[in-house]
Amino acid sequence: MSPAVLIENLKKSYGDIEAVKDVSFQIEPGEIFGLLGPNGAGKTTTIRCLCTLTNPDSGRVEVSGISVLDSPRAARRRLGYVAQEVALDKVLTGRELLQLQAALYHLPKPEISQRIDRVTDMLGLNEYIDRRTGTYSGGLRKRLDLASGLLHNPDVLVLDEPTVGLDIESRVAVWNFLRKLREQGTTVLITSHYLEEIDALADRVAIIDRGVVIDSGTPSQLKDKVGGDRITLRIREFAPTEEAEKAKFALEKLSFVREVIINSAQGNSLNLVVASQSDALIGVQQALKDIGLPTFGIAQSRPSLDDVYLAATGRTLLDAELEATSTRDLKKEKKQEMAGT
Repeated sequence: MSPAVLIENLKKSYGDIEAVKDVSFQIEPGEIFGLLGPNGAGKTTTIRCLCTLTNPDSGRVEVSGISVLDSPRAARRRLGYVAQEVALDKVLTGRELLQLQAALYHLPKPEISQRIDRVTDMLGLNEYIDRRTGTYSGGLRKRLDLASGLLHNPDVLVLDEPTVGLDIESRVAVWNFLRKLREQGTTVLITSHYLEEIDALADRVAIIDRGVVIDSGTPSQLKDKVGGDRITLRIREFAPTEEAEKAKFALEKLSFVREVIINSAQGNSLNLVVASQSDALIGVQQALKDIGLPTFGIAQSRPSLDDVYLAATGRTLLDAELEATSTRDLKKEKKQEMAGT
């Protein structure tokens, strides 16, 4: 059986910006696959190439064994795509919008009403389907968007940041719906920068950073690679680099410490990977005391996907988000300066 999605050595640049440098992964039929990474990592460009919305510079992209590049129309019939931004005509009712979607996919007229009733029932939209979409809440708009993506019974449903801006109740409703889809055999590709979302939903994960897949596997496999527990330590609220380096040197000598990373973006805090043992915190604090350094804050926890990202890149996902935002702001300022000269 062919993979539901196959992407090999995908590359895409916009001018001198390499949005996707070299992305490869495959998704098996009937699984939820998570593409995790910060904004600007290349997630959206990757799925736009998959969904025939952007032509890659090079690489192999297939859906259910069909080449997206050679047979884009056939590939589209097997894909459902729900973009990050919900775009609905506020004048149309939910039913009218789905009828329009059905016409765009050239669905057989005798089947349209049945299909609309099916997706409406699946997503709990029966009460709202004949109301204008301009009256919908954010959660209802997202559910209608999902219904549009499912109307033609795709093999693969692609979701770009599906719960951004939703309240907790709406997010949980979307999560439960995606689990039901998986049970029915639909393959789901979901991009997100919400760690808990990917951890809760995905059977397998690919972590993408700066246009490259840096690791992949099940959430448990990725966490096991980190090994042991995580200790987050602050010597001071904002520690000098010299003190952080001094602490790192001392802590690396402890027998139960496997790795120490200095997180400069968070006040030179230290992130430790340690063997799982009850006295690890005491041992760390004593080691700092022995070299004359204080403990401003300390906590021990099990590994998370953010720990996996930190171990692979030397920065947390939040740090990467802030870095991407800062870079975008600088580019915007430069463009404004150039426009004013």
